[in-house]
Amino acid sequence: MYQQLLGRIGNIPRFWKRAILLAFDAVALSFALWASFALRFGNWTPPNTIDQFVTVLTAPAVAIPIFVRLGLYRAVVRYLPERAMWTIIQAMTIATVCWVVLVFLIEMSGRGVVPRSVPILYWALGTILIGGSRFAAKKLLWPREEASGARRPILIYGAGNAGAQLAAAIARQGGMFVVGFLDDSPRVQGRDVAGIRVFSPSYLSTLREKYGVQEVVLSIPSLTATRRQEIVDQIGGFGLKIRTLPSITDLVSGKYTINQIREIDIDDLLGRSSVPADPALIADMIEGRSIMVTGAGGSIGSELCRLVAKSLPQRLVLFEANEFALYTIERELSEFKNIIIVPVLGSITDGACVRRTLQDNNVQVVFHAAAHKHVPLVEANVLEGVRNNVLGTLSIASLSFELGVETFVLISSDKAVRPTNVMGATKRWAEFIVGHMAAAAAKQQTGQRFTAVRFGNVLGSNGSVVPLFKEQIARGGPVTLTDPEMTRYFMSIHEAAELIVQAGALSKGGDVFLLEMGNPILIKTLAENMIRLAGFSVRSENNPRGDIELVVTGKRPGEKMYEELFYDVSTARKTKHPKIMRALGVVESDRVEQALVNLREALERGNEPEVRRILFDFIQ
Repeated sequence: MYQQLLGRIGNIPRFWKRAILLAFDAVALSFALWASFALRFGNWTPPNTIDQFVTVLTAPAVAIPIFVRLGLYRAVVRYLPERAMWTIIQAMTIATVCWVVLVFLIEMSGRGVVPRSVPILYWALGTILIGGSRFAAKKLLWPREEASGARRPILIYGAGNAGAQLAAAIARQGGMFVVGFLDDSPRVQGRDVAGIRVFSPSYLSTLREKYGVQEVVLSIPSLTATRRQEIVDQIGGFGLKIRTLPSITDLVSGKYTINQIREIDIDDLLGRSSVPADPALIADMIEGRSIMVTGAGGSIGSELCRLVAKSLPQRLVLFEANEFALYTIERELSEFKNIIIVPVLGSITDGACVRRTLQDNNVQVVFHAAAHKHVPLVEANVLEGVRNNVLGTLSIASLSFELGVETFVLISSDKAVRPTNVMGATKRWAEFIVGHMAAAAAKQQTGQRFTAVRFGNVLGSNGSVVPLFKEQIARGGPVTLTDPEMTRYFMSIHEAAELIVQAGALSKGGDVFLLEMGNPILIKTLAENMIRLAGFSVRSENNPRGDIELVVTGKRPGEKMYEELFYDVSTARKTKHPKIMRALGVVESDRVEQALVNLREALERGNEPEVRRILFDFIQ
């Protein structure tokens, strides 16, 4: 019975709820003024003359327009915050003062005298009745929300159709309540959309203080990355959590629900539109084939496996040296019942294991993502970095050539361009090895394709700055920067995986593919955006009361101030994909073979200085 009553109350249109509340206030204020006179004179006789009725009715006539102006009828009683009591006190105080002024004018016309205690009694009784009635209704009708404190006040940025639908969904499902809309358009500011007031973004600070707003939801599905960045910059300094709806292409149903609200990924703020994949290229590379991914449990390797699994291969071989990482990705992909998933625990430096895996699974395509890639760690462990990244690549590439693998794709890095660190140098050597195998395939006319894919930093990948910044932000800071002027190219993990697959389909052999990545991003800007998206403000000289500070620690060994994608940009050529470019990675085969012999000998002797010398001398 009680739940049915709540359901009926909840289904009353917003207009009629406001009308009921307004009528109650009119009666309550009239009663408060009559009771004030009754308390003063000790006479509880109801009004029985026209003058008495007019005097009583002046209370709601003066107060209700003030209540409307101060927004007392915009607030939803079910989600009324405790601080709303101050607004009620403010409204009642102004109403009482205005009533006193009106009474003074009436007294001047000779219509009687009002005792000085009556306005005080009226203010007290009116405040108790207006405020008490609202909080009593909230307590009695919605005790669960009151007890749990689960509701949270939010603002919706964007007062269009998407915002209105989202507000309606929130009203139905609860857990949050919409304080108001924010919108840049002066045409809608000050108006009501779906019964909710639209404010200028400049009112954000006031709304936060008045209603305790905790987060802002961006509800503009067609928002570009650049405009999203501008909005985050605009509202990110208030310490609010910023969330968003999916893009318009993801909302094919046209229905907006609360569970579609998601955190803003740092990917959303790259400042460029993502590169759309060509489904035909992906299908041509994957569908019906036996695919092997090395480093399958890593951040890039695992995303690559997910993309491959969705593209209907005949078999997917997961080659991984880390047991837990292999277990995790194999368990995740077990839901794909229409393909064969083969988990292989092994190292790419183990030639016997690699040979057995390629032969037993009749592998046709290899995506080689296994590598040590953390710059400072590889710098401190040169011998292991070279052994894994160079000789490991040589092992799997040469065996792929020997056993007739159709396509071999190396995942390289922009750090391979004019490298200043060991990790980048090993990646450049890996590109040379792939080019060497491509030359051998062309010479023998085997039809095999060996290619490399080079891209910038992958957001959120293992060893990247994003997980580090997230961890530092979660601890309350500080966030450490090596240099405030350092820049990097960035792309999303999903974009990287699509690029790898498509590059394999576009390859002619011996080429290096690159993604047009737009402009490089300051690492400092990335850190500031992540702090704001987490709901904190950046502490700086201009904002000494901010939440999290940025601390500069200095460059690490081998670290570059900026990265490059090309050795010579003039050699880059367009492909049939508008955002993927091709550059040749040619080097003389004899030089590669001799350099590998020298490198292997120095590695076997454990001579680190000699390994470094050979490593960098060859790529000068």
